[in-house]
Amino acid sequence: MRLALYQPDIPQNTGTILRLGVCLGIPIDIIEPCGFLLDDKRLRRAGLDYAAQAAITRHRSWSAYGEARRSGDTPGRLLLLTTTGPVDYPDFAFAASDTLLVGRESAGVPDEVHAAADARLAVPMCPGLRSLNVALAAAMVLGEALRQTQQFPNSETT
Repeated sequence: MRLALYQPDIPQNTGTILRLGVCLGIPIDIIEPCGFLLDDKRLRRAGLDYAAQAAITRHRSWSAYGEARRSGDTPGRLLLLTTTGPVDYPDFAFAASDTLLVGRESAGVPDEVHAAADARLAVPMCPGLRSLNVALAAAMVLGEALRQTQQFPNSETT
């Protein structure tokens, strides 16, 4: 299981997702360019004391991320979390090798990213509301994916 961030805009959300990844033992892919400078100082600040422990792979572009997927560096299905997803995430059968992809906070992802996804999943919400924060959506869907695949860390051995 992995989390991928497509061109994140907000360093605080990136930090929250890094912390989520560290606490649950999930590697993070960051697909650049980011909407903020992603240097070591800013990454540490966004991720607090968790950033140093995060398993982060940075990809210079969407095409570089695609190359990594094709080479097997990031195997498994690519699951896009999107407000336009035809399947609600609680109704989806997750696999241990899935990657959950969240889009830019300001703009989501372009059509080519939608087309590359193996599945597009939505978080069910009350009618008339636009979207959840990407870090919250990632946490909700990751929790269900880890539950289904029995991949939650074991507190007795960690």
